[in-house]
Amino acid sequence: MHTDPTTEDLSACVSACLAALEQTQACANACIRSGDRSLEACALAALDCASICQATLNVLLRQSPHHGDFCALCQHICRACAEACEQHQHAHCRRCAAACRACEAACAVHSGERHALPGTH
Repeated sequence: MHTDPTTEDLSACVSACLAALEQTQACANACIRSGDRSLEACALAALDCASICQATLNVLLRQSPHHGDFCALCQHICRACAEACEQHQHAHCRRCAAACRACEAACAVHSGERHALPGTH
């Protein structure tokens, strides 16, 4: 069911997605540059998360009726990234995990605002 989000809620979600985007990019960069092959899965999770955070930012900023659909996926991917980062003690992983958890929570506010497709209930 689609409802109109408040500007305040959207702003909080935009801020959380932007922070997660920044931290996931930084984390992926640090993991890759470290040369530590044990961080490959973390880097990939961070890159996936950066991609969905960017896409979610785009739909939030234009107030797309599909923002809830993107938020639901962003919530899921942010959770997965946080779980990957929480397995490591690197400062960049801790910052990334914290930003992803905050984005997960902000997206949860909108993930129920799904856009119904024509012919579906």
